[in-house]
Formats: sequence, C-alpha cells, structure tokens
Amino acid sequence: MDVDGQKRAAGEAAAKLVEADMVVGLGTGSTAAWFVRALAARKLDIVGVPTSQATADLATSLGIRIAQLGDTRTIDLTVDGADEIGPGLSLIKGGGAALLREKLVWEASSRCVVIADAAKHVKTLGKFALPIEVVAFGHKITALRICDVLAECEIGMMPALRRRDGEPVRTDGGNLIYDVACGRIEEPAMLAAALKSVTGVVDHGLFLDLADCALIGGPDGVFELEP
Repeated sequence: MDVDGQKRAAGEAAAKLVEADMVVGLGTGSTAAWFVRALAARKLDIVGVPTSQATADLATSLGIRIAQLGDTRTIDLTVDGADEIGPGLSLIKGGGAALLREKLVWEASSRCVVIADAAKHVKTLGKFALPIEVVAFGHKITALRICDVLAECEIGMMPALRRRDGEPVRTDGGNLIYDVACGRIEEPAMLAAALKSVTGVVDHGLFLDLADCALIGGPDGVFELEP
C-alpha cells in the first residue's frame, strides 16, 4: 500500500468510529480529507465542526451539515491528521497552517483520534519543522523572543517565516506561521510551555496529552496506537 493508500485506509477506519447524532470535529490536511470523504459516504445524521475553511468547504460540498465551534454541544469525537506522532501520542501538527483552530476543536472534544500514514510515526519528535502561530503585528520581535526560548531549550535553530509564492502564509485567523527545524525535541512539554508564554505567540504545533488513540495506515493495513 502506497502512502496515499495508507492515508485513505486510516481515514476510512476512523470514519467507522462515528455514530449517528454525533457532533464530529473535522480535521485539516490530506489525511483528514480522506476521513471527511469516508464520513460523507456513510450518510449519517451528524454535525461536523471543521478546523479550517478548506475543510468546511470540502464537508459542505459532500453534504455534511456543519456548525461553528461553540454553536453545538460538546464535540463527541474529533478526527485529525498529524505531521509527526511521537512517544505517548505526542504530536506535531500545523503543516496545513490550521494549528490554532485544530487545537481549539481538539480541546473542546470528548475524544480525539489522530490518523496518519506509517511514516508519521517517529521515535522522537522534531524532524518535521515545528509550526508556531504568531500575531502579524510586531512578528519580527516575536521571532526574536522565540529564538531566546529555543536557546533556553538547547535548540540552536532559527525560526523561519513560512511563505508561499513569495508571500507570508496567513492562517484563517489572519496570523502568521514561523517554522523551526528543531531536529530533535527532547523535552516537548518544556518547549510547549515556554513558547506559550511568549507575548505574540498565539499557539504552537505541539499537541501533548490530547490524542486518545492513533490509527496508522501501514503497508499491511491499519493498526492502532494508544498513549
């Protein structure tokens, strides 16, 4: 099974967890898109809470009824992808620049399931660059503060402003993204807390103690991981 097939298998396996009348958090990214498609194919009476405009557009086009975060009861289940899945289901997310909205939906959910292809399962977080969402105003100063935090955490890499076609990438909320090619993140909890304390940082792509299980698409099928 190739990588795209692994993503599809994981998404389809996660769609089977959804039951009628659920409120479901809909993740962002290529793997989450397979979940949304598989969920739509089941034609259940559910409400989806999308984590990005792109996901909202996809869900709507497939006939899934959507609502904004806060307009429903507690989200029963959120299914979303990840850029890396490390020990204890620690995650790096944000490759799709939707990390803030994703984290808001995750934290409002009774259960969170992460889906991914096998290459995303790693022994140590950090090979995938860590996204950090910052407010646009004074972002260069914020980047300097981020550098100080990285140094304190013994990470010697500089944050790089994410660009597309030469222009800074804007999130759905109008913020900017800095990426840090950490290499290895030995103490994710310490780094997460330190980044969150920086004025100008909206949030970061470390998702810790949020995933209840992972469904990983591998060459021979889907397997489940628990924290």
